Amino acid sequence: MNRDLPKPAWVFGYGSLIYKVDFPYLRREVASITGWQRRFWQGSHDHRGTPDAPGRVVTLLPAPGHICHGVAYLVEHSVFEHLDYREKNGYQRFDGAITLRKCHTEVQGVVYVADSDNPAYLGPAPMDELASHIASSSGPSGSNSDYVLQLADALQELGDDDPHVAELGRLLTSNAGAKHDAG
Repeated sequence: MNRDLPKPAWVFGYGSLIYKVDFPYLRREVASITGWQRRFWQGSHDHRGTPDAPGRVVTLLPAPGHICHGVAYLVEHSVFEHLDYREKNGYQRFDGAITLRKCHTEVQGVVYVADSDNPAYLGPAPMDELASHIASSSGPSGSNSDYVLQLADALQELGDDDPHVAELGRLLTSNAGAKHDAG
């Protein structure tokens, strides 16, 4: 046995990593991290938008005392090559504590965060403007609205009612219904 091989590591998913698992993992656990909150403030020109019309995807913002729920995956180190490519649009790896819900255990792991210094960062906007931007965006991975709605459904399945995601989901659903009724 080669003792020089890196040990498997935990990675925390809080956006599409919750529901779009396109990588092998050794273990999957519902989990959370403390001191962060999700916001649709990161631009996406490679998945849910284009370079000329970026969509919006989630990133994390520091929020003391806040708990962000998601999923943790135990992965072999080779998986990070795929994840680094997938999260290339302004995201960086950060080390941090992840709490695994089922066994109430804290583990050290990695979380991808796109901070405000990256070139794809779009920043805050009023919720109705966020919803309008998302409703009109699409890219190689599909419509930006689908991203939001799939995330809202996945969070609901985890028992998490993230107010930011839930409100955007509600706005997108009601706006789609209003356009359908008007058509």
